[in-house]
Amino acid sequence: MLVASPDIPYAATLADFLDRPGYAIERCHDTKGVLRLAGRRSFDIAVLDLDLAEEGDVDLVSFVLQRSPECQLILLFDPRLLERALEGIRHGAFFYLPKSCPPSDVALVVEKAARTRVHREKVDQFEQTLFQEFVGGTPAMQRVVELITKVAPTDSTVLLLGESGTGKEVFANSIHRLSRRQDRPFVAINCAALPEALLESEMFGHLKGAFTGADSDKRGLFEEADGGTIFLDEIADMALVTQAKLLRVLQNGEIRPVGSSQTRRVDVRVIAATNKDLAEAVRANRFREDLYFRLNVIAIRIPPLRERMDALPALVGHFVAHFNAKFGRRVRGLDEDAATLLRQYHYPGNVRELESIIAHAVIMTDTDLVRARDLPDAVRQVPRGRLALAYDSGNETPPLAVVEERHIRNVLRACGGNQTVAARKLGISRSTLWRKMGEYGIDKDGGPLPA
Repeated sequence: MLVASPDIPYAATLADFLDRPGYAIERCHDTKGVLRLAGRRSFDIAVLDLDLAEEGDVDLVSFVLQRSPECQLILLFDPRLLERALEGIRHGAFFYLPKSCPPSDVALVVEKAARTRVHREKVDQFEQTLFQEFVGGTPAMQRVVELITKVAPTDSTVLLLGESGTGKEVFANSIHRLSRRQDRPFVAINCAALPEALLESEMFGHLKGAFTGADSDKRGLFEEADGGTIFLDEIADMALVTQAKLLRVLQNGEIRPVGSSQTRRVDVRVIAATNKDLAEAVRANRFREDLYFRLNVIAIRIPPLRERMDALPALVGHFVAHFNAKFGRRVRGLDEDAATLLRQYHYPGNVRELESIIAHAVIMTDTDLVRARDLPDAVRQVPRGRLALAYDSGNETPPLAVVEERHIRNVLRACGGNQTVAARKLGISRSTLWRKMGEYGIDKDGGPLPA
């Protein structure tokens, strides 16, 4: 952390307030000191007295942010420099405070800046993981990631649409983890798994004696999720009477436990999901139109796995690692035959089915590679595609796609896995190479699907 101020006693006092584990503080008291320190290393947080910016023609705010783009820059100003402080905010500074503030107040802002930076790092890391290990790089999935990252910081309701097994709960959890509610509960309810009376009690709670078997008061899941996010899966299967009560929550933030005449306020973000056509359910009077519009503020369609097969290598690797840890195995990945079968399979059960397939394979294999015979019968019995037949038959003129796949593998191996060099040798862009590697199930070294 950098503390820069011409007021030496003030800077020393501020440094004392900030002297705690995790903070390495460097101080300077003139423009040359800022240029020397910020030019030599990057800072996570900096406190800059704008009086220093009056000493010369150097724009210290821009200089610090250019040298440390991720820096949380806090500006101290006196009234005559208010416009300069506002200009600093427009250029990317985190916060500004009048110099009349005691050092303890500045320390509070520094703490907030540190928390904000940690949250941003988590968000960046999670976005990268979400993109690389789950969604793939198809335009449809890029759009999903774009929508999720835009809607997550808001409190808007979200409606996730997609076939069973596409990972709607994973994406709902992603929205929660990228939101300001990330430190509060995430609660999931499957609306199709409970009968009407029990679902209402689970959602909103009940009082003792409200119905047979209600031996004590019970808090509902909406209260358990207060301050956080609730995920309502299979929302289309919710009974109309329960839909009316859910609508009250969305409109007024109020719930009423079963058997109670009193309402209780809750602050809960609602994310709903369905694999059915809600608009058709509205037309058939099976779903309330007003609730549909409340839920459908942001609708995100999750494509089935067969439409994002470029994500297959990362998903397989993720599941292999997961089941290695769960079952105490050391499987490295898949051999070529097993990888080919997985690429040709149509996945009616989507990502959930792929997870089950990999669990089966990790258990069944007795080597460090999953072979074709280790896969479930449903995968092994799928008729092999024309590309595989052409390759296996020794056809002297195999299809172009087979030649392309083999050539990419050979070039990657020759380049030692350096994808930038490989793309240059192949005469294609780095992004095109990345896409084709996903399409053909090629790892960075030219081998089969990775673990």
